[in-house]
Amino acid sequence: MNMHDIRVKGLKLYFLPVQTRIPLKFGAEVLTHVTCARVCVEVETRGGARATGWGETPLSVQWVWPGDLSYDVRERALRDFCLLVADAWAGRDDAGHAFELGYRFQKDALQELTERFRQSSGLDLPYLAALVCFSPFDLALHDAYGQANRVPIYAAYNADYMNADLSAYLTAADGTAGRFSGKYPEHYLVVPKSSQLVAWHLLGGKDYLYRRELPADLGDDGYPYALEDWIKRDRLACVKIKLTGVDADWDYDRMRLAGRLALEGGVRWLSADYNCQVTDCAYVNDMLDRLLIEHPDIYKSILYIEQPFPYDLEANPIDVRSVSARKPLFMDESAHDWELVKLGRELGWSSVALKTCKTQTGALLSLCWAKAHGMTLMVQDLTNPMLAQMPHLLLARHAGTIMGVETNSMQFYPEASRYEAAVHPGLYTRTNGVVELGSLIGGSGFGYAVDAIGRPLPEPAAVYGSG
Repeated sequence: MNMHDIRVKGLKLYFLPVQTRIPLKFGAEVLTHVTCARVCVEVETRGGARATGWGETPLSVQWVWPGDLSYDVRERALRDFCLLVADAWAGRDDAGHAFELGYRFQKDALQELTERFRQSSGLDLPYLAALVCFSPFDLALHDAYGQANRVPIYAAYNADYMNADLSAYLTAADGTAGRFSGKYPEHYLVVPKSSQLVAWHLLGGKDYLYRRELPADLGDDGYPYALEDWIKRDRLACVKIKLTGVDADWDYDRMRLAGRLALEGGVRWLSADYNCQVTDCAYVNDMLDRLLIEHPDIYKSILYIEQPFPYDLEANPIDVRSVSARKPLFMDESAHDWELVKLGRELGWSSVALKTCKTQTGALLSLCWAKAHGMTLMVQDLTNPMLAQMPHLLLARHAGTIMGVETNSMQFYPEASRYEAAVHPGLYTRTNGVVELGSLIGGSGFGYAVDAIGRPLPEPAAVYGSG
């Protein structure tokens, strides 16, 4: 028993709609609006201290649940599942560190809830979607734990606060837990000296490269539309390029044209993201090999390749060593949890992209397992606005990534975060190619300063207990 342990006493669930200023195309779908699930939990420590914590995640339908079902059906299902998670939390009387509570819920309840939802709704909700729906609850637990114990949450992932070391959660590649005996997340986290992170810009499949391509009727909302203008305005150093994964000629031309524009504008690093559309390593290898011969400067600037292959590794056990021999190959959608990271490593994936939308708890477990096995890390965006941006950036700050963090909500819905940006301006704009986290550092929990932000909220979709 640890006096720092918390127990949930109440919660509220909100749904906040957000509209994009321009469409974001990735994979086979296009995002034009999204609902953010925001959760507030009230907790009590064993010593009787009470506090509230907050978590938020975009319910990015196209990313978590690609397929032929209509957007409205899938979006409604994600909302309904969030309500189911809220109801399940209301019935639990569980105490512990936020890390432990999040882990136990995923192991004890989330899979069962997913199956129950499938049976009651007739919809085959992917487990990735279930994780994203649970993530705002998990994030809120971590924030509340820090708030209740008056400590920044990244200072609480150690033996002083946690009730068990990582051997209670992880086993190494050889099947034993000994490598993690006496180890806590703090042993795999970095303590950065700088409050800045290099920012990656996202070039979506429908985004314009040049100003001359813009339609005459596009209008002027004060933000750039074309990549060349974003590079100039934000002095970008890193650009991630979305590809189709099904049209080799288009993908090659996109890398060639966008890469040339980026390098001429002073960008130093590129990456390519296929969003699970590729089924044959030769598709990626052929593009890379052709760039190496025809455009070696672009090839050299490609820092990594992200998730070309179907995310269900168990159903698609592709040996990807030929790709990772050319460039670091990052799991993203495939990396639901550390056990799938383990499987990915066996198949030849060299690196892991972490996302807070797959839960803070799960991101930390994957981070620890990956680092213990020599895998490179990156922290990728789910176009996180508002509160969702803050844990996202803090994870990148403490993870020790290959290069900074992807952050693109300022491209697609900058005005959505105007309340938060008034308190944390450095988090929602990219200046000289970086974001500035100084306003978060040292605050309890995730350092949101929710009261200072003062965002008006709609009526909650669910209320339980005293939350």
